[in-house]
Amino acid sequence: MPELRRDPVNSRWAIIAPERGKRPSDYLYKEEGSEERTPENCPFCPGNEHMTPPEIYRLNGEDGRWRVRVVPNKFPALQDYPRLDLTRKGEVFESMNGVGAHEVVIDSPEHTRDIPDLLLEQIESIVDTYVLRLKALMENKAYRYVLLFKNHGKAAGASLAHPHSQIIATPLIPSEVQARLQSSKAHYKEHNRCLLCDLTAEELRVGERIIEEANGYVVVAPYASRFPFEMRISPRVHAHDFTTLSKDERQGLAQLLQRTLARLKGLLNDPPYNIILQTAPNPVLMEEQSCAQISLADYYHWHIEIIPRLTTMAGFEWGSGAFINPTPPEAATRYLRDTDLSA
Repeated sequence: MPELRRDPVNSRWAIIAPERGKRPSDYLYKEEGSEERTPENCPFCPGNEHMTPPEIYRLNGEDGRWRVRVVPNKFPALQDYPRLDLTRKGEVFESMNGVGAHEVVIDSPEHTRDIPDLLLEQIESIVDTYVLRLKALMENKAYRYVLLFKNHGKAAGASLAHPHSQIIATPLIPSEVQARLQSSKAHYKEHNRCLLCDLTAEELRVGERIIEEANGYVVVAPYASRFPFEMRISPRVHAHDFTTLSKDERQGLAQLLQRTLARLKGLLNDPPYNIILQTAPNPVLMEEQSCAQISLADYYHWHIEIIPRLTTMAGFEWGSGAFINPTPPEAATRYLRDTDLSA
C-alpha cells in the first residue's frame, strides 16, 4: 500500500506508491529529438575552442592536449556586477542585480563518452577541476553559495550532447539549501551529532537501501526518494566542504562515480539524469559571520544527489511540493546492486 515518507534532511515528503510501480524495463530510455551537432560543429570538441568564450581554466594531459576546459557560459544565468543594488518596489516587491558567476566545465574532449565510459584518470581530472573551480569561486565573498550540477540528456536539461557540467555562484543561499541547513542544525542541537552521519549509520545497520559502500563513500537510495532510482553519495567520514577533499578522496570519488553511473546506464539504457553537488554554503563567509557555538563544519555534511529523469512532475508535485514515486527505494536498490558492471 502507499506510504508517506518524510526526508529528514529537508522535511520534504514523498509518497512511495508501489501500486503504481514499474519494473526497470518500463523505464528504459529511448532518446527522442536529441540535438544534431557533430564533433565538427560542436563548440566543446577539440579544434573548436574558438567557438566558446575565452577559457577560465584548462587541465592538460601529458601529451599537452587538454583533458578538461572551463569556460564562461555563453548565456549566463548570472553575471558579474559591481554591486548588488537591492531595490524595493512598494511594500512587498524587491529585486537586485543578477550578481554571480556561471561556468561550464567541459568534462572531456570526447564527444560521445560520458563518465561511465571514460578512463578513471579522466574522471579524476574532472573531480580535480570541480574542487579547484569551487574553491576559486568561494574566494569571492559576494558569492554565498556555489552550486555544481550536471545535466545528462535532453530530458534532464542538457542543450548540448557533449558531456559537460555547470557551476553557478549566487549572492544568496537558496531556500532548498536553507532547509537542509536548518534540519541539519536542529538535529545537531538536539543530539550533538551530524544528521547525515546518523542517517548513514542507520542505513548501514538496516542495509536494504545501501547500493554500495567503497572508497570511503556510501551510495544509498534515500528512504524518502522523490524519483525512481534516485541515489545519494556521501563521504563515510564527516565532512562539510567538498573543496577540502584530499587527492586520495578525489580518486575514490571518481571511481565510485564511474561505478554508480555505470549501474544506472546498464540498468536503464543510459537514461537522462541530473547530478547535483550539495556542499556547504561558502565556508569562509559563513565562519566569518558566525558567532554561535555551533559551527557549520559540525552540523553540515556534503553529498551528491543523482536524479534519473524517468517520471514527469505533474499537478500534484507542483501544487504540493511532495512527490509520488512508483518505485520503492528498496526495490531500486536491489535492481541497481544486481546490475552487471562488466558489460
